[in-house]
Amino acid sequence: MASTDWKLTFGARAADLPSTPYVGRHFIDGKWRDSGDSQTMARRSPAHDALVGQYAKGTADDARDAVVAARQAFDDGRWSRLSGKQRHDYLCQVAERIERDHETIAVQEVLESGKPITQARAEVSGAAALWRYAATLAWNVRGDSYNALGDDMLGLVMREPIGVVSIITPWNFPFIIAAQKLPFALAAGCTVALKPSELTSGTTVMLAGLLDEVGLPDGVVNVVLGEGDPVGAVLTHSDDVDMVSFTGSTQVGKEAVAASAGTLKKVSLELGGKNPQVIFPDADLEAAADAVVFGVYFNGGQCCNSSSRLLVHRDIAEEFTQRVVELSRQVPFGDPLDSQARVGAIISEAHERKIQGYVEQAVTQGATLRLGGRALQAPNGEGRYFEPTVVSGVSPDMEIARDEVFGPVLSALTFDTLDEAISITNDCLYGLSAGIWSRSIDNCLAYARRARAGTVWVNTWMDGYPELPFGGFKQSGLGRELGHFGLDEFTEQKTVQLHMGARTNWWVPQA
Repeated sequence: MASTDWKLTFGARAADLPSTPYVGRHFIDGKWRDSGDSQTMARRSPAHDALVGQYAKGTADDARDAVVAARQAFDDGRWSRLSGKQRHDYLCQVAERIERDHETIAVQEVLESGKPITQARAEVSGAAALWRYAATLAWNVRGDSYNALGDDMLGLVMREPIGVVSIITPWNFPFIIAAQKLPFALAAGCTVALKPSELTSGTTVMLAGLLDEVGLPDGVVNVVLGEGDPVGAVLTHSDDVDMVSFTGSTQVGKEAVAASAGTLKKVSLELGGKNPQVIFPDADLEAAADAVVFGVYFNGGQCCNSSSRLLVHRDIAEEFTQRVVELSRQVPFGDPLDSQARVGAIISEAHERKIQGYVEQAVTQGATLRLGGRALQAPNGEGRYFEPTVVSGVSPDMEIARDEVFGPVLSALTFDTLDEAISITNDCLYGLSAGIWSRSIDNCLAYARRARAGTVWVNTWMDGYPELPFGGFKQSGLGRELGHFGLDEFTEQKTVQLHMGARTNWWVPQA
């Protein structure tokens, strides 16, 4: 292992550490309640080793109660039969309260996830925008009509809410991923049982408080806290659930699909990625290097969209990789409550060991460690961090080039031709996102057309807009979030055929 004299950033904090942890309970059928067996679970900050959350630990019965409440609320029409305008108004009120409580939500997100405060603030703002955008879609749930079926027939295709939706969100972006799902389900007219990650429950509990405050009808959204077993298992297996929307690892996504098989419920999955940025010699190399550094270190690399694969043309491979190494040295890692930090803590000790293992294995297989490669602890003993890491000389068959490391680790590979770059891009189980940097429109369009990825960025990386769908090919998931496509996921299509006038009989009895 190469050694790096790396210094973490520790300056003035945007907020003090809490003297007491945030306390959260389940929100089921419009009521706050403890777990049936009174068990709780604690969350310590991965950056500060302080107790920051104390939450009800759900049982299978708690989860079943959440599903039953959602089922009753859907079946009696208290939400699904509201007008689009009425649903729109509720969602806008939620957005207003998110903006009002912006800083409180952002700080809790930092304390539980370890992400930088500047990033958390941006995510909370982005979540409010998603609630507003979804509100506009509630006014625009529409279908089609077919008026050329003959004089005696009119055909209608209507979109109706799919029913009860189980939403399961991950630890890395708990608040904004909930905003990519929940308001779209509500805009469609669905009711919901929502489980956040047990590692980052706080901001979802805060969101439930806002839903309660705006007077959302009881049972329309139910938040049940706890672990995947038993809570997540109930939410995916239940006969009363019509759809599961899950974001997390590909392995758990496969388990969700298997669990849904008994009832053939719909499953929407946003899973892993091993996302490349492809750099051609004619690219704006300064901009590309910045995008590569941003793409791999954003959220400490704990991001499904992390650009953890760098595919650089052989003619500029050494020059560009060195540029990335030097820029990486300047990125401030450290206390996520310090507004100067751009990269925060690793979510857990076990995950830190997993990251380290991938780096060590790559070096053993013949790759070159250009920067970083070590886990770090803050001088005061608080928190878990991992150095910005660049590994070059990586071949496409190495695990570090194929598996989702989920840390601040960049694997640098080389290519000679556009066809080879596309081949390396697609030689992967995942197909979430990809990017290309070139001034040649021919190269850019050819790559965008042939890359097997749900999103392709051209001369940029990880821009996002509420209007544009997000999701992956292959083992990166099923379905799409955001845009009107995100609302469509939570609907069923119904065909209605209207006959006018006398019908021609199929059988006319003989006299």
